[in-house]
Amino acid sequence: MGQEEAVGELEQSVGYVLKQVQASLHTAMDGVLRPLDLTVAQYACLELLGQRPGLSNSELARRAFVTRQSMNLVVRRLQERGLLTRPESALHGRSLPTELTPAGEEKVRAASVAVRAVERELFSPLSEEQQRRLRDDLAACVALATSAANAQRQPEDEIL
Repeated sequence: MGQEEAVGELEQSVGYVLKQVQASLHTAMDGVLRPLDLTVAQYACLELLGQRPGLSNSELARRAFVTRQSMNLVVRRLQERGLLTRPESALHGRSLPTELTPAGEEKVRAASVAVRAVERELFSPLSEEQQRRLRDDLAACVALATSAANAQRQPEDEIL
């Protein structure tokens, strides 16, 4: 059996540095979204709906990395502000597909420009090629983690 290895110095841990970058990005996004009267979760919801109209609350929550309960509050507040709509009752099943209103489309355009400026600033020490490579490498890690999680969820074949 191989020797177990501890995390060691946090500053040398990829996960720790990745979390620092995520926290910095979140803080900077919060700063540029606040004048637009949006939270990061509200922006994520609007951006997702701008790119994929009709997503359900569950899909929005999963893709925005929040709980369904949190997303329900986000959607409700955005709907009250006239930035999105969803039907009173589901056409199929229990899902209520959500879409941006024209005001929501305008709001997400402004927010998207502000968030993109934050990303450019945060990643400015890296060349475009380095940024592409970082994105691709991180996407490969996500794909592996997703594949492993899906494999754990699938029921084992029954032995007859």
